[in-house]
Order: sequence, then C-alpha cells, then structure tokens
Amino acid sequence: MTAVKKPMGKTDLIEAVAKAAKIEKTKAKLAIETTIDIVTKELKKGGRVQLTGFGTFSTTKRKKRMGVNPKTGAKITIPARKVPKFTAGKALKDSIT
Repeated sequence: MTAVKKPMGKTDLIEAVAKAAKIEKTKAKLAIETTIDIVTKELKKGGRVQLTGFGTFSTTKRKKRMGVNPKTGAKITIPARKVPKFTAGKALKDSIT
C-alpha cells in the first residue's frame, strides 16, 4: 500500500521560503501573502500573471450548465461564472518528469 504524502500547506511553504532565503518567517509570510494578494487582484481585473519558467495564472469563463442537487436529486441550473486557471510553464513541466 502506498502512503499518501501530505500536501505542502501555506505554513510549510512559508517555513521553506524562510529557510531557503535565510530570512525571518514573518518576512517570508509577508512576501507570500503579498504575492497571493497581487495575483488575486490582477485576476479579478481580468488580467494574467505570467512567471516565466513557472506558469501563467489567468481566468476563464465557465458557461451556464445543468447540474443535480446530490441531496434531493433535483435538477438545478449552475450559473455562468469566471474561474481562476493555472497553466504550467515548460520549465516546470520538464522539471517534474
């Protein structure tokens, strides 16, 4: 049986960045939270954030569609909406294969 590896969470990422950059955890936390905030704001405006070698954050439109309420089985309409999207860059793809 294969053990399931726990995903790296935000706290783990902050610790790893602080250690790798040899900076305080508070500074690493501020940098990560600021980066997330900036990416979020740019996507909200309809923009894209491209990090060469890593990937591109963008948004895509999801069309209105029919769904089923799992509790009642009733058909429901799921409204159209804008959703975030991440496309991995070539360097990232190549580094994990």
